[in-house]
Amino acid sequence: MTRFRFIAAFAALSLSLAAFASAQPGAKPVRVRVQTTLGDIVLELDPARAPGTTANFLKYVDGGHYDGGTFHRTVKMDNQPESPVKIEVIQAGVAESKAKAGFPPIALERTTVTGLKHVDGAVSMARGTPDSATSGWFICINDQPSLDFGGARNPDGQGFAAFGRVVSGMDVVRKIQQAPSSSNRTSNTEAQKLTPPIGVVKVSRVAP
Repeated sequence: MTRFRFIAAFAALSLSLAAFASAQPGAKPVRVRVQTTLGDIVLELDPARAPGTTANFLKYVDGGHYDGGTFHRTVKMDNQPESPVKIEVIQAGVAESKAKAGFPPIALERTTVTGLKHVDGAVSMARGTPDSATSGWFICINDQPSLDFGGARNPDGQGFAAFGRVVSGMDVVRKIQQAPSSSNRTSNTEAQKLTPPIGVVKVSRVAP
């Protein structure tokens, strides 16, 4: 193992141990309703196994950041011209008026630590580099193991942070995925734009 790889592996282990130490075994699941123009989606978040990611998402929910936002991206098997590893997800973001009012990026809670995999209906955070996730989030359509730690979708192999699952409304998720998208197939960014985006009316906690 080269010195660089040893340092990278040690850093990943340190972050994983930190995430494990912050786990909240007694925390109860939290349900959130996502009201869209195509119907409602109910999420069940897992603060026991993904405490940091769940807490971050709920800050945006409680602050109303997703109200008036959109599902703006659909990733289907036929619109990923730049990606040799194909996935199927839909991605949502905050309202445009809240775009500059977010919170700091959060540490990546790896699937090897949380045990939450990117299966059909999994809810996860969008990111670029590790520890860069803020408000963008996505839902998996069908199992997507390439998004787990060690998966090949992201070249760094660190995977994404799953933190919950859809418990109601997968029919709506699939409608959003199949909604019209850009006919421009020159890049992933252009090809995956929902045209028009699907409106998110409100995102709020569901009373226990």
